[in-house]
Amino acid sequence: MTYHGFVRVATAVPNVRVGDCSYNADRVLDLMARAERESVSVLVFPELVLTGYTCGDLFHQVALQRGAARALDRVVQASSYVFSGLVFLGLPVVSDGALFNCAAVVQKGRLLALVPKSFLPNYREFHEARWFTPGAGVLTRKVTIGDHTAPFGTDILIHVSDVEGLTVGVELCEDLWVPIPPSSLAALAGATVVVNLSASNEFIGKAAYRRQLVVGQSGRLIAAYVYSSSGPSESTTDLVFGGHCLVAENGVLLAESSRLGTDETLLVTDVDLDRLCLDRMRMNTFHDVARTFLERREFSRIELSLARPVDPPRLKRGVEAHPFVPKVEEELGWRCREIFQMQVAGLARRLAHIGCPPVTLGVSGGLDSTLALLVAVKTFDRCGWPCDRINAFTLPGFGTSNRTLSNARALMSHLGVKAVEIDIRALCLAEMAAMGHQPFGIDLTGLSVEDFAERVLSIPGERLRDLVFENVQARMRTSLLMNRGFVIGTGDISELSLGWCTFNGDHMSMYNPNASVPKTLVRFLVQWAARNEFDGEARRILLDVTETEISPELLPVGRDGRSNQATESAIGPYELHDFFLFHVVRHGATPEKVLYLARYARFSREYPADELRRWLAVFIERFFASQYKRSCMPDGPKVGSVSLSPRGDWRMPSDAVASLWLEWLSKSA
Repeated sequence: MTYHGFVRVATAVPNVRVGDCSYNADRVLDLMARAERESVSVLVFPELVLTGYTCGDLFHQVALQRGAARALDRVVQASSYVFSGLVFLGLPVVSDGALFNCAAVVQKGRLLALVPKSFLPNYREFHEARWFTPGAGVLTRKVTIGDHTAPFGTDILIHVSDVEGLTVGVELCEDLWVPIPPSSLAALAGATVVVNLSASNEFIGKAAYRRQLVVGQSGRLIAAYVYSSSGPSESTTDLVFGGHCLVAENGVLLAESSRLGTDETLLVTDVDLDRLCLDRMRMNTFHDVARTFLERREFSRIELSLARPVDPPRLKRGVEAHPFVPKVEEELGWRCREIFQMQVAGLARRLAHIGCPPVTLGVSGGLDSTLALLVAVKTFDRCGWPCDRINAFTLPGFGTSNRTLSNARALMSHLGVKAVEIDIRALCLAEMAAMGHQPFGIDLTGLSVEDFAERVLSIPGERLRDLVFENVQARMRTSLLMNRGFVIGTGDISELSLGWCTFNGDHMSMYNPNASVPKTLVRFLVQWAARNEFDGEARRILLDVTETEISPELLPVGRDGRSNQATESAIGPYELHDFFLFHVVRHGATPEKVLYLARYARFSREYPADELRRWLAVFIERFFASQYKRSCMPDGPKVGSVSLSPRGDWRMPSDAVASLWLEWLSKSA
């Protein structure tokens, strides 16, 4: 059974003795027992593991052939009590007077199938055609070996009925290295997991290429690829084997063993079948190819049940707490550079298309507006336009803190843009007075801005709740910007997912370079820009911006000039919301699965289970309630795998209800 859509796979490399089938069977059984203790469901051994790959002309010795058959019989019988999962192991098999290099499929005392190698390397150090017949030479579709008769052929899939989404295809070593690997057809026929029993020797540079092949094939197939190769105990005569084991999932390397050691290997990890099935479902061209290439090729399916224990084991794969932010500093720097350049390229194209007009944007001294300003400046630099055509407005209101205002002023000055400052407080009070609105219960009749600010200071902070007061300021700022030219937006995808923006206020612009950048990445983008694109005082200011608490700064500041409004206190930590966004939108995960994954993620701090559940409920409710804001969001470049543009990745009715998702969440309690 799967647990939250995961299935546990493992690759095993025993220490073998070349030609000693009985000893090799012992080592296989020992690793099977270890895999059982690890709750493994799919276990893969190397090519010809029961004889050793490097037997040479000994493969034509009847003694070796029969010894391999007896060793297989031992493994099959012992599998009924040693290991309850699926086992794939290699041996030579005689059929119709020919010898085949095969993968045996074993489960619970049964030999389920024998799959011969399709393509035999016969170049440089390889001489397999000297001993074996290619899989295309199969004449008999069933083979008896010892006391067992099993289906025989290259067109066999193993379908596990009680593990949703688990269908396994098999290929052997060289099969992966040819232009059209057998696994390509197996995946098109439904295989979500491909196993490869290999005996790939080592030389300089080969491991990197092998890794590329495995990871790349898993991506092309939208599948998991489980690869096990012969170990150092096979090293003999002119060759060295390293025991390279790899598990990849849809273009991502999940697990990799060390090479050239002396110990036996059992590499265990978990494959996300839910994720694979959803990605295939989304990619319509995958199924178009299947219809094209499988017209003349049918695969037979062997049906079975694993009946694994219900209790889920502890997850054995990494779960990134910040899926939009790479952990490795070098990769993070590369990603920031790519995103920043995409933002610049997108804005440059839009401005060139409309005749290179002056642009307008609001600069608050916070993260998002700072990033948008940097993109605008670099866009104008790239296009050779003077930066004084960038009209940068700082529009202090009742909640603007001394720190953000100071940073906004200094940043605009050092970047050489045309800086404009308009205090919006009097304009907002006039508009609220015209509406007849009394913010915080204060009658505005005859009150100056200073009198109002003093009255507000006497109100306890917990009573400062007034959505109209906040929205009037947000829309006033947008009105002032819109009346002065082409407006560059600043909001990010995290705010859009939560609806944490004022409709037709900061929600609106003519073009938004930040539209698909998540909040957890904005900070790193500004840091990267500070260290790589700017220097001196500009760099110091930018780094200070990255240390500023996230706030809309719409509620009145205290006497100390500090903001009384922290975004994450109101709606929850952005690191959690970005985590939820990634798994719900990118991978279609249920709330129950999202919480399960969150248990294994290393966030910036520890979150109790009830707190994770509470903030996930906030995310779901706000995400559904805010679709109307996303349905009319401005243009902006897609820079990552998640986008909420209604013209691209995300099309959702504004009136959809969240009850089903909240029901899932309540069941996980």
